[in-house]
Amino acid sequence: MTDDRARLGPILRAARTIAVVGLSPDPARPSHGVAGFLQRAGYRILPVRPGGATVLGERSFDTLTDAVRAEGPVDIVNIFRRPDAVPALLPALLAARPKLVWMQLGVHDVPTRDALEAAGIPVVMDRCLMVELPRLVSE
Repeated sequence: MTDDRARLGPILRAARTIAVVGLSPDPARPSHGVAGFLQRAGYRILPVRPGGATVLGERSFDTLTDAVRAEGPVDIVNIFRRPDAVPALLPALLAARPKLVWMQLGVHDVPTRDALEAAGIPVVMDRCLMVELPRLVSE
């Protein structure tokens, strides 16, 4: 875990924009709570979910590609999707070239992780960013 602080802490401290793939407008959903926490921690979130709703005061985008096209580079992509939906995100993740891809609790896909890491993009799987962030960014 100390290695995680050395590897992920600088990325998380330097990051400003987090695309949240699968962000729900429902305040009862974990994605909504985590995204709200990230906003309060000083990050700008870009909701990625079909339908064009505004979530947590931010315009949502149908795809990660649409978000990057409209808003520019993202530092982190935080994924709240079922594991079987993750492989379809790979082309957009590779094109977006975030500094970190974070798959939330219950979200994992080893082939996608391996492809991203082979491209130089660090990946965290099956962990909650809201839980881990305070520990990882502390000096």
